[in-house]
Amino acid sequence: MATDEVRKDLRAAVAARQELGPEYEAEIIDSFLEKLDARDVQRRAGLPEPARPRHPSREQDPGGLALAIISVVAAIPITAIAAGMIGPFGVVIGWAGLVMINLARALGRRNYR
Repeated sequence: MATDEVRKDLRAAVAARQELGPEYEAEIIDSFLEKLDARDVQRRAGLPEPARPRHPSREQDPGGLALAIISVVAAIPITAIAAGMIGPFGVVIGWAGLVMINLARALGRRNYR
């Protein structure tokens, strides 16, 4: 019975074969079989498979899209107010603040994984 990881590796090997062409077929097959052999050795030795980092899906964490939409909506009045009160430098400061908020969210999410 093939696991999801084996299926994923096989699909990647087939895609690589399609992209690279028949001249690399032997190397692609050898690489796939080496991965299978390594899994088999680990399984027989009773070693756990290496844990792969889990990436939360968008359904589990829709906050990124919401923050991006709110940032774009908030940018309109921030730009108008900053331009009217301070000028172009105020616009740069306002947009820099929005960029920093989104960047902090993205970096925090990246470290969370």
